[in-house]
Amino acid sequence: MTDTKPVSTETIGPPQNRFTASLTHVLADLGKNGIFLALIAVIILFSITTNGILLRPQNISNLIVQNGYILILAVGMVLVIVAGHIDLSVGSVAAFVGAVSGVFAVNMGLPWWLAVILSLLVGAVVGAWQGFWIAYVGIPAFIVTLAGMLIFRGLALVVLQNANIGSFPTEYRALGNGFLTDLLGAYQVDPVTMGIAIIAIIALVVQQIRTRRGRLQYAQEVEPLIWFVAKLILIVGGIGAFAYALATFKGIPITLIILAVLVMIYGVLTTKSVFGRHIYAIGGNRHAAELSGVKTRQVDFWIFVNMGFLAALAGLVFTARLNLAGPKAGEGFELEAISAAFIGGAAVQGGIGTIAGAIIGGLIIGVLNNGMSIMGIGIEWQSAVKGLVLLLAVAFDVFNKRRSGGR
Repeated sequence: MTDTKPVSTETIGPPQNRFTASLTHVLADLGKNGIFLALIAVIILFSITTNGILLRPQNISNLIVQNGYILILAVGMVLVIVAGHIDLSVGSVAAFVGAVSGVFAVNMGLPWWLAVILSLLVGAVVGAWQGFWIAYVGIPAFIVTLAGMLIFRGLALVVLQNANIGSFPTEYRALGNGFLTDLLGAYQVDPVTMGIAIIAIIALVVQQIRTRRGRLQYAQEVEPLIWFVAKLILIVGGIGAFAYALATFKGIPITLIILAVLVMIYGVLTTKSVFGRHIYAIGGNRHAAELSGVKTRQVDFWIFVNMGFLAALAGLVFTARLNLAGPKAGEGFELEAISAAFIGGAAVQGGIGTIAGAIIGGLIIGVLNNGMSIMGIGIEWQSAVKGLVLLLAVAFDVFNKRRSGGR
C-alpha cells in the first residue's frame, strides 16, 4: 500500500499584496504616459520662469493658433514614420500650396471656398506624385521627398515670381486667425466655448467608464479605482481650465476646431480601420505584412497622398494666419513635424506611434518656443534646446527597446 501525503494548498512564493499590485499598475501607467507628464513638466517650468505669462488666456490661445500648422503636419508625419518612411518635403509643399491658393483666391478672384478646395486637391496630387515614385518605382522616401523639397520650393518661387501675394478674403483668413465666439452674444465668459467643453467632458467620462466596465466584464486587468478616478479628475480639470482660458479671451480658434476634427478622424483611422492596422503592420515588419496579404504598395501610395493633403491644409492655415503667401513660407516645417512625431513616441524603425503622441510632441515644441521667446532667449539657443529635446526623446525610445529585449 502506497503512502499518500496531503497536497499542500500553499502557493509558491509570497502572497500577492494588493497595495504592491496597485502601485505596480500605477507606475506602469505613468511610464506609458511619460510624454504627457513631460508636457505638464514643461508647462510648469515655463509658467514659473515666465511669472505666469505662459498660462494667460491670450497666450494659451496664441499657442494653438501659432502652432496649428505644425500639429496638422505632425498628424500626417506620424503615419509616414509608423510605416517606416520619412517626408522631408512637407514645408516646401505647404509653401507651394500657399502660393497656389494666393493665385486662386487673390489673383484669379475665385470664391474663397473654391480656392481652398482646389488647393487641397493640388496638395493631394503632389502627394500622389511622390507616392508613385516611392511605392511603385521603389525609390526610398528619403530621396524622393528630398527631391520634392527642392522641386516644390522652386515651384513656389515660380508661382510667386519672388513676390508676396495678399491680402486674402476674410473667410479664408479665418482658417488661421478666426474664432468661434459671440454666437450667443458678447459675454465675459463665452457660453458656447464652455458648453462645448462640458459636452466633451461628459463624453470622455462616459467613454472611460464604459471601457472600464467592459474590461471588468471580460475579467481583464484594470487600474485601481482610486487611480482611475484621480486620472479622470485631473483630465477633466485640465480640459475645464483650458476651455475657461479660451472662453475668457476670444473663444475657440477655428484652427483648434480643424485640429480636433483631424484628431478624431485619424484616431479612428489608426485604431479602428483595416488601413490603419496595415500601416502598423508594414512598419513592424514589411515582409511579414506582404506575406499576410497586405498590399504594401497601395498603402504606401495613399500614405503620401494623405501627407500631401495635410501639408496643403497646413499651408492654407499658415498663409491664412499671415494673410500673406511669401517665398519664405514653410521653412523648417518638416523638421518640427518630424520632431513632434519622434518626441511623441514614434519609433525610428517604424511600427510604433500614435496621433495623440504626435500632438503632445508638437505641443511640447510649441511650449518650448513660446516659453523661451517670452524669456527673451535668442533663436540660436532655442534651436539648440529643441535639438537636445529631440535627441533625448529618441535616446529614451532606444533605451526602452533595449530594456524590453529588442535591438
